[in-house]
Amino acid sequence: MTPTAPRTVAAFPPQRTFKMLLKREFWEHRGGFLWGPLIAGAIAIGFALIGVIAGSVLFHNVAARSSDGVSVDLSGNSEKIGGIGDMALAGGLGLVFTVYVFVVFFYALGSIYDERKDRSILFWKSLPVSDAQAVLSKLLWALVLAPVMTAVIGLGVGLVMWVLAWLAALLNGVDGASAIFTQAHPLQLVAEIVLAIPVYALWALPTVGWLMLCSAWVRSVPFVWAVVIPLLACVFVSFLDIMPGIDIPHGAIWYVIGLRGLLSVVPGTWFLNEQVAASAKDAAMTGPQALTQSIDVTSSLHALTTLDLWVGAVIGAAMVYGAIRLRRWRDEG
Repeated sequence: MTPTAPRTVAAFPPQRTFKMLLKREFWEHRGGFLWGPLIAGAIAIGFALIGVIAGSVLFHNVAARSSDGVSVDLSGNSEKIGGIGDMALAGGLGLVFTVYVFVVFFYALGSIYDERKDRSILFWKSLPVSDAQAVLSKLLWALVLAPVMTAVIGLGVGLVMWVLAWLAALLNGVDGASAIFTQAHPLQLVAEIVLAIPVYALWALPTVGWLMLCSAWVRSVPFVWAVVIPLLACVFVSFLDIMPGIDIPHGAIWYVIGLRGLLSVVPGTWFLNEQVAASAKDAAMTGPQALTQSIDVTSSLHALTTLDLWVGAVIGAAMVYGAIRLRRWRDEG
C-alpha cells in the first residue's frame, strides 16, 4: 500500500490577509467607528431641528405682538448668508469629528493591550498573520479609514443642518434665503477635507504611535502610563523654574509632549504651528472675504513644508515599529 502524499494548505496571499484584518478591525470596533459618529450626528440634527422650531415660534410670536410686523431683509448680504451655509456644513463636521477624536485615541491606546488582556492575541498568533500586518491594519484604521468614514458621516450631518438653516430662514420670511445655497462653498470645503486627510495621517502619527507603543508594552492601566505620567512629568519639570538659575522652556515642553505627543489626533492642530499658521493666514488674505478666508483648499498643505511634521512622522513610525516588535514577544500567554 503506497503512502499518500501529505495535503498542503494554500496560504492566503498577503493582500487578502491584510484585507481580512481590516474587516476584523471594523467589525470589532464598528460601535466607535460607525455608530458613535452616526449617533452624535443624529443628536446634533435633533437639537438643530428643535432650535429651528423654537426659533421660528419665538420669531412669529414677536412678529404677532409688533404692530408693524417684523421682517428680515438680507438680500444685500448674500456673502454673509452663504457663510451661514458654510457654518452649517462645518458645524456638522466639527461635531462628528469631536466624537472621532475620543474614539481613535482610546482605540489606539487599547489596540494591542486589549488583545493581550483577553488573550485573543494567542488565537491570532496561531494564524498565518504577521505582527506587522496586525499592527499596520490598526494603524490604517486610526489614521486613514476612520477619518474618511467620519468625514463622510460629518458631511451628511452638515448637509442636513445646511437644509435646516435654509428652512429656518424660509419659515421666518428672510429675504434672500436662497443665498444659503447659492453663495456657500461646499466644494471648497470638501476639497479641503480631502487634502487634509493625508496631512492628518502624518501629523497624528506621533500620538497614535505612542499610544500603540504603550498598548503593546504596559501590563496594566495603559492610560496612566501613556497620558498621566507624561503630563505629570511636564508639570514637575515646569515647577523646577522656582529654583534659582534654572530656566525651563515651558512652551516647547508642553508643545512637544502635550500637543504633538498626546493631542495630534485632533484634526487641525497643525495650525497651532507658527509656520503653518502664518502661511495659511497669508494665503487666506488673498482669497475671498468673510468665512471663505478659512476655507482655503491649500491651507492644510502648508504643514507638509514644516520640519515639525516630518520629524514627528519619523518618530511616530519608529514607535509603531517598536509596537510591532513588542507585540511579537510581549504577550500574556
